[in-house]
Amino acid sequence: MNLIEELQWRGMIQDIMPGTSELLQKEMVSGYIGFDPTSDSLHIGSLVPILLLVHLQKAGHKPFALVGGATGMVGDPSGKSEERNLLSEEVLQHNLEGVRKQLAKFLDFTPGKPNAAEMVNNYDWFKDFSFLNFIREVGKHITVNYMMAKDSVKKRLDGETGMSFTEFTYQLVQGYDFYWLYQNKHCKLQMGGSDQWGNIVTGTELIRRKAGGEAFAFTCPLITKTDGGKFGKTEKGNIWLDPKKTSPYQFYQFWLNAGDEDAKKWIKIFTLLPKEAIDGLLALQESAPHERALQKKLAEELTCFVHSRDDFNFAVKASEILFGNATTEVLQSLNEEQLLQVMEGVPSVEINRSSLAAGYDIVSFLADTQIFPSKGEAKKMWQAGGLALNKTKIAVDKSAITAGDLLRDKYLLVQKGKKNYYLVKVI
Repeated sequence: MNLIEELQWRGMIQDIMPGTSELLQKEMVSGYIGFDPTSDSLHIGSLVPILLLVHLQKAGHKPFALVGGATGMVGDPSGKSEERNLLSEEVLQHNLEGVRKQLAKFLDFTPGKPNAAEMVNNYDWFKDFSFLNFIREVGKHITVNYMMAKDSVKKRLDGETGMSFTEFTYQLVQGYDFYWLYQNKHCKLQMGGSDQWGNIVTGTELIRRKAGGEAFAFTCPLITKTDGGKFGKTEKGNIWLDPKKTSPYQFYQFWLNAGDEDAKKWIKIFTLLPKEAIDGLLALQESAPHERALQKKLAEELTCFVHSRDDFNFAVKASEILFGNATTEVLQSLNEEQLLQVMEGVPSVEINRSSLAAGYDIVSFLADTQIFPSKGEAKKMWQAGGLALNKTKIAVDKSAITAGDLLRDKYLLVQKGKKNYYLVKVI
């Protein structure tokens, strides 16, 4: 497999150092990407670097995932308009453990395998590195002129906030990571997002000047959305890989709701599907865009890759409940946690359990919960057959809601028309 050709047709190469493709064709290469431990979970913006490492390993090379225990204490200015808050050692340690667990899911760390993935933490080689030694060992090899020429530095220096010395030294710290891995792990390749190019080439320059060696690099374009919105962000914030932060159902919905143009790009970047399969999906999308074949496949592949096949099956079932023709039985099959996942974002109201004791008159129930502004409107829609309770149409001869109607002995799902849902919680 020609790794660079594979990544190029997928749209995953932006900058590449001369000789990189030839090196990867010639020998098994150790390559690394750094991950920023600012949270105890990675988000979908991290999927591109993860997939670069996956492709690297699939092509027979050895991936290193560097978690920045040290660089996380400094803060990378690339792409940032202002300095971020520095994290404590305790918070960083907690975050590192979370990131480690997630990366172990995507890469093969089998001991003894020639190209087994490895995880390294740059805190291990920085913790005993004194400031005086750092400026002697590293600082003297890179000129200030060289550092000032970097776009990430220029933008900040020209802006209102300026740049602290701490952030200014970041490229030296990241450059030393590459040098350390080159010297100690025979690592000759660094990959990353295109905003990292300046930091990456500082590393190759340090290897050239300090070790007399030759190192290589390439970057991937930063992922954007056609509508101008920020990739991986919703009204609720980041789409995380941790199911506790972003449920598998919400994760699935993010990919399913991709625009057509985004889906055409993302199916190549975010899945491991071969070219023939992707070409077939693109043709299908062209001939029947209303069927959204690309979005459905994208959502399936990503939900299975990051979570599991069971989570994907649940997400499909959950989508049917809100947007399809799911039955009462499907709704009743969900446990409480799953039900609340599906209903996240659905307007909710509470009623007292005592109100169900003798049966709660339907029209009064609909008005009291403010699902309808008045009893008259509630009665009109009920009699017109436009209401459903727990995915079953409310018949005109059903006069009251009782405890027997409850889902999980606690909830009622009221549907008004085709798309308006209300979750009623009994307390």
